[in-house]
Amino acid sequence: MSWTKKVLRINLTKGTCKSEPLNMEWAEQFLGQRGLATKYLTEEVPPKTDPLSPENTMYLITGPLTGTMASTAGRYSVVTKSPLTGVIACSNSGGFFGNEMKCAGWDMVILEGKAKSPVYIHIDDDDAQILPADEIWGKSVWEADEWLHAKHQDPQLRVAAVGVSAEKGVLYAGIINDLHRAAGRSGVGTVMASKNVKAVTIRGSKGVSVDDPKAFFEATTAAKKILAENPVTGEGLPALGTQVLMNVINETGAMPTHNWKHSVFEGASKISGEAMLEARDTDGKPNLTRNAGCFACTISCGRISTINPEHFSVQNKDDLHKSYAGNSGGLEYEAAWALGSDTGIDDLDALTYAQFVCNEQGIDPISLGSTIAAAMEMFEEGFITTKDTDGIDLKFGNAEALVKCTELVGKGEGFGAELGQGSAKFCAKHGHPELSMTVRGQEFPAYDPRGIQGMGLGYATSNRGACHLRGYTVASEVLGIPIKTDPLETEGKAGLQIAFQNATAAFDSAGICIFTSFAWSLEDVAPQLNAACEGEWTVERLGEIGERIWNLERLYNEAAGFGGASDTLPPRLLKEGATSGPAEGKVSGLATMLPEYYAERGWAKDGSVTKETKARLGL
Repeated sequence: MSWTKKVLRINLTKGTCKSEPLNMEWAEQFLGQRGLATKYLTEEVPPKTDPLSPENTMYLITGPLTGTMASTAGRYSVVTKSPLTGVIACSNSGGFFGNEMKCAGWDMVILEGKAKSPVYIHIDDDDAQILPADEIWGKSVWEADEWLHAKHQDPQLRVAAVGVSAEKGVLYAGIINDLHRAAGRSGVGTVMASKNVKAVTIRGSKGVSVDDPKAFFEATTAAKKILAENPVTGEGLPALGTQVLMNVINETGAMPTHNWKHSVFEGASKISGEAMLEARDTDGKPNLTRNAGCFACTISCGRISTINPEHFSVQNKDDLHKSYAGNSGGLEYEAAWALGSDTGIDDLDALTYAQFVCNEQGIDPISLGSTIAAAMEMFEEGFITTKDTDGIDLKFGNAEALVKCTELVGKGEGFGAELGQGSAKFCAKHGHPELSMTVRGQEFPAYDPRGIQGMGLGYATSNRGACHLRGYTVASEVLGIPIKTDPLETEGKAGLQIAFQNATAAFDSAGICIFTSFAWSLEDVAPQLNAACEGEWTVERLGEIGERIWNLERLYNEAAGFGGASDTLPPRLLKEGATSGPAEGKVSGLATMLPEYYAERGWAKDGSVTKETKARLGL
């Protein structure tokens, strides 16, 4: 129960849609979502495959708890090989699309091959069709969403689509569902567009069943109570969203600023969650219109915002008219940092507008902001000039420059097309690869590892490139969850990071939001899975599943050519001390933590997965 035990395999080259049974042996080993799709990918897509070739396959997949009454059980993931990094990509999204897929009777939808011309996939329970998308190719996500709803005359239709950025080959384009929820990182939208797929639409009416309804009700009720009583999931996130972190991380001295030259941002309070509540436009309207929740979510951390459209000149107001109606997601912490602190911009309206463009055109704001910040440093150092930037005065703190660059990336035009290749390729092209703040080609999220040491180890070892959602030791090092550790110390961080990485893999694969882990441990997840699914699901089993997933991802990356040598950080973080704040003078202690991490993982000294570890995990 809980799994539908059905997979929809769509071969775009042949134009076929076929149902096949879910591999339940693999589901027993990898649970669902991130883990199970990774197993399918490693079996079906050779590690050296060109990510933008028809031979790459993408997997849209739910978890066993997706679509149930478990809190936050609306998640789905997109797994494929990343065009940005060349390693495995798994991008997780909320909203309502995942629930609809599960209610239509599908655990997973597989897209393989490439259509001859633009198409979209329409799924109505058991009926799946490949339909022409010529009328919406070249349109934004929001325009495509409006057209698809009008065409099918169903307000409950759920849509996941790519924007113009993906069509034009921006390497960090995402897939946007429900207008402002995103499978946002690693270029999964670029892969979808490379297959000539504009969107996937789903309508499901079957519902989701569980193995033991009474036990499941009891387990989920108890788990929701824990979320409600926790200060982060019951108070901070509902009130301020992820932006609750802006002032906290800045005060910790781990707020990356000016392309990571500094770790404290003087303008943080102007773009924080508190500022979103307090800011007013000329009509007295607040930036934060309301909060929002995904399917089955009892946290509701999402933001819906409004801005003053006359605040500054934008190039294509008519195309982005919905931005000003408060219809789209407002600033999240990662976007506010990347578009704001990293670029030195504290203009809340400008950042909110840039976030709207990211939602409408399907752009990862983390990679976008980080790439613009790297370009700004190169501009100020004289490595590039206005001849390279289409005349844009690309200085730190220039809000108008940020807006112009964002719009150009959204359209994949001119200087925007160059920025759309990501900071690693951009900086290498202009002769200064050291200014790209990336691991395996993916841009860092918003935590300076000089001020939060465990995160540096997490970035260096993350299987999808630099990422905070693979091992969020900030919870322990800053928030004291589940125990408080010193963010400036390296001792014990290897074991801490491994514990977070393994647990996160299990949370992701269950079909629930990682934000629940602020309050829940695997001891809270296990009873819910045990009641929902066939068989016995214990804490120990989930921990082993998480470890198995992590090692399988690692093995795939090794075979793709990304082994221990890629477990590193940019020179700036290893050699240049933080310039101010509590971490002043400190660099990342990666060299101390990494050997301990390898040993505790049961890997060889060069970071390769050993035969013994593979055998123990059944890989």
